[in-house]
Amino acid sequence: MRVYLGSDHAGFELKARLVQWLTGAGHEPVDCGPASYQPDDDYPVYVMRAAAATAAEPGSLGIVIGGSGNGEQIAANKVRGVRAALVWSAETARLARLHNDANVFSLGAREYPIEDALSFAKVFVATAFSAAPRHVRRLDMIAAYEQSGELPAEPS
Repeated sequence: MRVYLGSDHAGFELKARLVQWLTGAGHEPVDCGPASYQPDDDYPVYVMRAAAATAAEPGSLGIVIGGSGNGEQIAANKVRGVRAALVWSAETARLARLHNDANVFSLGAREYPIEDALSFAKVFVATAFSAAPRHVRRLDMIAAYEQSGELPAEPS
């Protein structure tokens, strides 16, 4: 599976470790930057490239990394077609894929040890969307809003 990665300075080391793990696991990581550690870089430059590439290639996944992961998730979710989830445990990684069909996940490199972050990535990449009707219905509502800007109708 192709996995696009983008980070800022806070996520730079974790990104390198994720690229290493993905390669060893037989996946195809694509590093969208930064190419070198830049202490004053701006995460949207790299995160939005990873998110856009993920959205443009159905079946691929994206990983965006920063200090907390919050800004990176927000930036990734501005890209049409991205469903980015902030992950902080194996269970949130699993549910992001299983219930939300998240195609990008955001990690906070300063929030947990690298080994924990790697375990979250393993769960995210290995989990498939359940395609349960209630989850499909909800995702369809989100996609319709993204296209039209019209809020979903309230149930009658």
